[in-house]
Amino acid sequence: MSHTKHVSYQSTNTYSTLNSISDATHNIWIACHGIGYLSKFFIGYFEDLDPKRNYIIAPQAPSKYYQTKAYNYVGASWLTKENRALETENVLNYLDALWKAENLPTDKKIILLGFSQGVSVVTRWLAQRQVHCDHLVIHSGSIPAEFDSGSFAHLPNLKTSIIYGTEDEYLTLEKVQSQLKLAETIFPNPSEILKFKGKHVMHKASLKKISTDN
Repeated sequence: MSHTKHVSYQSTNTYSTLNSISDATHNIWIACHGIGYLSKFFIGYFEDLDPKRNYIIAPQAPSKYYQTKAYNYVGASWLTKENRALETENVLNYLDALWKAENLPTDKKIILLGFSQGVSVVTRWLAQRQVHCDHLVIHSGSIPAEFDSGSFAHLPNLKTSIIYGTEDEYLTLEKVQSQLKLAETIFPNPSEILKFKGKHVMHKASLKKISTDN
C-alpha cells in the first residue's frame, strides 16, 4: 500500500519588475498572472502606464510546463486541485518572501491585481496574510467561495475593481451575477465594475483608468 508523505525544503523562484521606485512613484502594483503565462511576458501589459507613477511587480507561478507537444512554449500555473491546501501555503510563503525582499515604502498606493487564476492567489494572500492593500483588482477571474464578511475586515477603506469582458468564453451571465453578489457580501465597500467588449484577455484601458484614479 502506498502512502503520501511530506518533506520541507528551500526553494528559489523568480519574479519580474517594471520601472523603478522614486519620489514620483504613486502606485505599486503586485500583479499575479493567469494560467499559462510567465511573469516576464505578463508584465508587458503594464508598459503603457506612466513609468514615473507606476512600479509593477509580477510574481511568477512556480509550476511550469510545456504548453504544446512541440515543447516550444512554456507556461505556468499557481495551483491545481491536487494538494490544494499545501500548494496554497507554498504560494503564500513565496509572496511573503517577495514582499519582504522588495521592502516597499509605506507612502505609496498598493494595488493587488489578479488575472484569471491569479485572482484566487491575490485574494487568499490578502485575506490570510492581511498584507496592506489600498486597491484590489479582480480581472476575469473567480473569487474563492471560502470568504465571508470578515475576510477583508482588516482593510475598511479597501477599494475594489472588477474587470471582465462581455464576451469572455469562461464566464456566463449566471457566473458574473453570482460573483458580483459575492463581492457585495465580502468586501467592505462597493466594487467598481469595469466591463469591456472582449474575451478572456487583459484589458489595458482599464489598467490605465485604475492607474490614474489612484
